Amino acid sequence: MSFFKRLKEKLSGKSEEQLQQETAEETAEQPEVEDSEAPSEQAGGELVENVQENTHAEEPEAEAASEEKHNEAEITPEKKPSAWSITQKFKMGLAKTRDTFTSKVTDLIARYRKVDEEFFEELEEILLQADVGFETVMELIDELRFEVQRRNIKETDGLYVVICEKLVEIYEKGEEGISELNLQPDGELTVILFVGVNGVGKTTTIGKLAHRLKKQGKTVMLAAGDTFRAGAIEQLQVWGDRVGCEVIKQAEGSDPAAVIYDAINAAKKRGADVLICDTAGRLQNKVNLMKELEKIHRVISREIPNAPHEVLLVLDATTGQNALIQAQTFKEATNVTGIVLTKLDGTAKGGIVLAIRNKLNIPVKFVGLGEKVDDLQPFDPERYVYGLFADSLDKQLDKAE
Repeated sequence: MSFFKRLKEKLSGKSEEQLQQETAEETAEQPEVEDSEAPSEQAGGELVENVQENTHAEEPEAEAASEEKHNEAEITPEKKPSAWSITQKFKMGLAKTRDTFTSKVTDLIARYRKVDEEFFEELEEILLQADVGFETVMELIDELRFEVQRRNIKETDGLYVVICEKLVEIYEKGEEGISELNLQPDGELTVILFVGVNGVGKTTTIGKLAHRLKKQGKTVMLAAGDTFRAGAIEQLQVWGDRVGCEVIKQAEGSDPAAVIYDAINAAKKRGADVLICDTAGRLQNKVNLMKELEKIHRVISREIPNAPHEVLLVLDATTGQNALIQAQTFKEATNVTGIVLTKLDGTAKGGIVLAIRNKLNIPVKFVGLGEKVDDLQPFDPERYVYGLFADSLDKQLDKAE
């Protein structure tokens, strides 16, 4: 299925077969109308100390304070959002990136009527500025050159569709279902381990994911494994109270592995579906932090074979290439299965999603597209690319074959 067909399916919430059937029915009902347009769809230890020094993420205390503005009304279960509304979250959440990155691409296409080497050189520079990453940019440019020759594209305005298709292809790498959480069958406990440096929004993300899973009918428990940061246990308890999840905790400074051990036993006894475990983002140094994560991993796998079922690394999108360095460091120490990219709505360098996926081969499973509890969304390549190019794609969606 083409990029545009897949996107239209997600915008409408209908399958390709349904869309084709509706199109056929509309044509049959109005045979006298020619060229009619389709209805518009728009109605830590010092984890790499130099990395920490360059990170502009909120301090944990500030993050906790900012989250206090959320009230109980915001976490009241709502109706299932429509496919259109989810797509609009990506569109609004990527507005900053679109205002810089896509506007430059649009200006470039307007200045160059013909596709030539100078055009590709300027496009390469724009992609690098969006933090797409050097290796990913080189791959994309090579793919575009090939497609321009294969499709005999002469004018630059024909490249919008090709760029969108190639960005999705680069992310997916031929894999399917990589963004889905590895939830266990009913009756079995799923253990999700969260890792990441302080200040990236880890505890807040845990609360939002717990809320999301509860809305899906899951019984969720939380483990306060970050026993070293002042206020971390209390912050997780606040989220537990908000979303109605029991929090297993011990005194500040306790052994994190012991907390996780108690939480697993409690979750088993209570018949919980999911246990989400918080961990420290800072200890005395990087080595100690990684050793602590390895110890926690051993405790979990000893109690539940093949667990943890997910190890989610939380990264702050506003730190750009710093996030990529953090991902590399954590990948060396633990088996990271997915990325949660927070504050994507607060950066003009949303291309970091592609850099992480292409260089580290780790899927981005969730993205933060705003401050509300429901703004944590499963990552979707088509919706992501739509968010990057929405202003231009809205004009072309109805022309898709």
